[in-house]
Amino acid sequence: MALMAEVLPMTQALLSFPAPAKLNLGLKVTGRRSDGYHLLETVFHFLDYGDTVQIRIRDDGLVERSSELAGVPAEQDLVVRAARLLQSFTGTGLGATIHVEKRIPMGGGLGGGSSDAATVLMALNHLWGTGVDRDTLMGLGVRLGADVPVFIFGNSAFATGIGELLTPIDVPPMWYCVFHPGVNVPTAEIFSSKLLTRDSAPSIMPILETTQRRRNDLQSVVCDRYPAVSELLNELKEYGLPLMTGSGSCCFIEVESRSEADKVYRSMSGRYSGFVAKGMNCHPLKDIV
Repeated sequence: MALMAEVLPMTQALLSFPAPAKLNLGLKVTGRRSDGYHLLETVFHFLDYGDTVQIRIRDDGLVERSSELAGVPAEQDLVVRAARLLQSFTGTGLGATIHVEKRIPMGGGLGGGSSDAATVLMALNHLWGTGVDRDTLMGLGVRLGADVPVFIFGNSAFATGIGELLTPIDVPPMWYCVFHPGVNVPTAEIFSSKLLTRDSAPSIMPILETTQRRRNDLQSVVCDRYPAVSELLNELKEYGLPLMTGSGSCCFIEVESRSEADKVYRSMSGRYSGFVAKGMNCHPLKDIV
């Protein structure tokens, strides 16, 4: 994915920016804070597949959404909230009209809403000329959601804390087959489950575990509540070592070549919606901040 339109010094120009999906290459729940937030350990990895955020700068200070998102009013949409947060923080008098072309499924654990919000923060910081540095933008991002900072961080990362403490990590180049089981999983429901274990031993140092050792502590809870996720994982076992990403519901396998990925996709696509994507260690907008 690449920046899809050259940035022009015109309030009338409609500009397009990528918002890539992410995978969690393993996820441990290592504890719980007194405020209820869970302590995590995970590896975030970007994909060359995602949404497209289109922005038109306005000189009247209005922030509006021109696209619809089913079940999400504009005032609750993370892209609108991100724009207004940056606007309030910087005091700029400029506004924006924002349109999102969605490809990342909602409730799938692929970080679609978080990625869209991060792209809005980075793009508007650039277009408005507000000059906020990366660390400060990440601090704004965490107010919107725990997954937002990694997209602004810009690298595949080993994450701890609630997912906001990030250490860059290089993931070997691989291809991924990602499938959606047809159900959406509310993150809060899974983290509040009494079945969730919250005492996995943290790693001594940042490390990307081998495929054989990766696990997701949320997966068994999701499979218990959503049999469709369990069925998808069982079918994917025929082709590799499947794993659920984030709090679900999407599941994936990792392969070494595009041809292998295409073969799995052709075999599974008649029963499940999904896509093939290559992993990326660097966010396509990293250099914009």
